[in-house]
Amino acid sequence: MAKSTYISENLNEDQIALLKYLEDNEILYFNLKDLTTQLSVNLTDNVNELVENLYQKELLVRIERGVYAKPNYNNVNVLATFISQNSSIAYWSALYHHGLTERFPNTVFVKTTQRKRETQILGSTIKFVSVKATKNIGIIQEGYGDDSFSITDVEMTLVDCFDQPRYAGDFADLIKAFANAKITNNKLIEYTKTYNNIALTKRLGYLASLFHKEKLQSFINYAKTQVNKRYSLIDAGGIEEGEFVSEWKLRLNSSKESLLQMAQTEY
Repeated sequence: MAKSTYISENLNEDQIALLKYLEDNEILYFNLKDLTTQLSVNLTDNVNELVENLYQKELLVRIERGVYAKPNYNNVNVLATFISQNSSIAYWSALYHHGLTERFPNTVFVKTTQRKRETQILGSTIKFVSVKATKNIGIIQEGYGDDSFSITDVEMTLVDCFDQPRYAGDFADLIKAFANAKITNNKLIEYTKTYNNIALTKRLGYLASLFHKEKLQSFINYAKTQVNKRYSLIDAGGIEEGEFVSEWKLRLNSSKESLLQMAQTEY
């Protein structure tokens, strides 16, 4: 017996009608509350029960309470941003998506203005990083229609990773990403101004002078105006050692030679 025939014989009329509605409207995933407002009256009366039954029959997948997807839909980036408000794929996950690191993150990092606990979607760990609304910038769309998701652009991704390096993977990977990225002056200036993190701006300014001196001269000039009297480590997660660079008030706990080598590392 064909699978479709078997399924039809094991579903009641309302369950078949709901599946047909999802198919006809090309709905890949949905929030139960939103779906209820779209359905005809005869289906809304028992939509919770219908969806639960379809989930039990493995004809729907539960993403979280009240959110479901078709069993053949597996775009975790879309689903992760769908269940969190004002969110985007970011940090290490965005680095990988933009082709700035070869290392695949085992966790999907989502930047959001919402406080939300870590969860699992289709076997993937989702880490939600809460930020202020002012930092919810530099976002672009990838994909098409309902199969699209928000993600930080290249410049925002790099700024975020240097701002929160614990979500960015290895320091050497981050240096290589910055050295090889195609980045613009205007966006770097805009994003670092918004973040108002002097240590971050100094680090990026120094790295820009090391790897993109001609192309990012405007950003370098801006970053120099932000240099304060306090020394910061080039690697915020490293130990207190290394050469002092007075121009940038940075201590190179990873030497200039090491940074240049990191940019060339092959995996």
